[in-house]
Amino acid sequence: MTESAGAGRDAESVSKFVEAFAAQLVEAGMQRMAARVFAALLASDEGVLTSAELSEQLRISPAAVSGAVRYLAQTHMVSREREPGSRRERYRVHGEQWYEALTNREAVLKRWEAALREGVNSLGGDTPAGRRLAETLAFFEFVEGEVAAMMERWRAHREQTFGQG
Repeated sequence: MTESAGAGRDAESVSKFVEAFAAQLVEAGMQRMAARVFAALLASDEGVLTSAELSEQLRISPAAVSGAVRYLAQTHMVSREREPGSRRERYRVHGEQWYEALTNREAVLKRWEAALREGVNSLGGDTPAGRRLAETLAFFEFVEGEVAAMMERWRAHREQTFGQG
């Protein structure tokens, strides 16, 4: 059994979960290797694995792990850290990974909003295309406000349910 399966857990059951959850993430648009690496980290007791551990558990090359981690780090779903007393890197998934991923998406929404606002000005708000862009802009502004309010409610719910994170 690999260390990532955890003491007392069946490695095959862990593997089945990792592959099933990764398949759901892929269906939602995530890269396949990134989804597998993320699911493996999420399923590990410590939430931390080295490249070698991920390679062994997922039966993939170190290069595949590196590419997946690069994507996951860019989307703020995992972080890289040095293993204490070693030059080896290990990868960590945090309890607030969903918050970080949504926050990262919020920055993307802001850029889209700016581009749409410019498009409405360029095309004219009274043209069919300008009205379509204005409606899209209004939708993104609405979503942005809802996500911010939802995250505040989530923080309160998380603290009530799980205590200080």
